[in-house]
Amino acid sequence: MKKILFSFLLGSALLNCQSKPITTFSEAALNDEFITLDEKVVSFGAILDQHKGQTIFIDVWASWCKDCRKGLPKVKEIQKDYPEMAYVFLSLDKSLGAWKKGIQTYNLQGDHYFMQSGWKGAMGTFLDLDWIPRYMIVNPEGEIVVFKAIKTKDKNLRKHLK
Repeated sequence: MKKILFSFLLGSALLNCQSKPITTFSEAALNDEFITLDEKVVSFGAILDQHKGQTIFIDVWASWCKDCRKGLPKVKEIQKDYPEMAYVFLSLDKSLGAWKKGIQTYNLQGDHYFMQSGWKGAMGTFLDLDWIPRYMIVNPEGEIVVFKAIKTKDKNLRKHLK
């Protein structure tokens, strides 16, 4: 009986300790600096401000990433089905040249930024990046409603597209 009671209490404690979903960007992530296509530096907060009042679909990707390239046709389908959304692509390419070539090669439509701080920078750390592609959705109020999706068919991602 003691084992059952202990198991119940431990399970209850673990359930109550689950963290809340992440709905806002950290100050460090908002201040992280990205490079624009015309090679100017802009903060992630400024990127979000450009789309204030819109739903934003964020794709963290790289042209060298096989899974990212494999997901691009589905991202393009989403763009076709939801043209009112803003599309922001954050690249983890190894160089500006590779990044720009990837955008052209895959004919990606949207706003493009080079994530110069990389996987371990402020944004990568905030996202706890462990895989790309990484899809996110930010609602018109600026809240993150999908924090982590690695496939376009992710149930939570699809729910928030509707």
